[in-house]
Amino acid sequence: MNSDTGHYIYPGFDPVAFSLGPLDIRWYALAYIAGILLAWRYMVHLAKKPPAIVQPVHCEDMISWGTVGIILGGRLGHVLLWNPGYYLSNPIEILKIWEGGMAFHGGLIGVIVAMVIYTRRVGIPFFALADLAAAATPIGLGLGRAANYINGELVGRVTDVPWAIVFPHVDGSPRHPSQIYEALTEGLLLFVILAIFAHRRSIRERIGTLSGIFLIGYGLARVVSEMFREPEAFTDSLVATTWGQWLSAPMILYGLYLIWRGRRRQRA
Repeated sequence: MNSDTGHYIYPGFDPVAFSLGPLDIRWYALAYIAGILLAWRYMVHLAKKPPAIVQPVHCEDMISWGTVGIILGGRLGHVLLWNPGYYLSNPIEILKIWEGGMAFHGGLIGVIVAMVIYTRRVGIPFFALADLAAAATPIGLGLGRAANYINGELVGRVTDVPWAIVFPHVDGSPRHPSQIYEALTEGLLLFVILAIFAHRRSIRERIGTLSGIFLIGYGLARVVSEMFREPEAFTDSLVATTWGQWLSAPMILYGLYLIWRGRRRQRA
């Protein structure tokens, strides 16, 4: 803590966890790897529970498909949705995913496309697999936000709250530790909520319901967190909103539809 300002100082973590010769292994990459592996094991755990429409082998196969979807979709989403001008001027930068720059909404679309292709190939319902993936996704989200904090990126807005953090590489202003907020809400809290529902058979039998809960939970968490996070892009709407909030709004609406559809099918 800085005795002059009374605020905490960002400790300046090294984004490189360790090096293997000329190859630097970054915390950001390790967060993705750990998130994918832990999500896979959790999906296998859930797949063993009735009604067992999805088999553990499907989860094992899907992890490869999902990884490709996350990387391609997340990177293309970041490039196209957040900073297309820069990347069009510097196309080689598109390939440098180890330096960060992955958009969740793009990664979500990439995983959806991968799951659509995979479920059609093996002949299982799309939302039966999507529900398991939805329950496991907050693991990676939480780890990814923690890696954002280690990288000192996606900082929060200027504030005077007692727990504000000064990021010297940004400026001398105290800011919300928005990365931590997101790690706790999009990651830990959303995981706990989904775990509670995922371990209820009545919910698992309403195919699509867990996916709906995830979409609503993430959408709401993102809309709220954007109030504390330094916006990457504002919109030109009548209300002061961010691009991240607008991208999350359709998720909430579609999540509500999936829950409604699941309840309707159960009654039928």
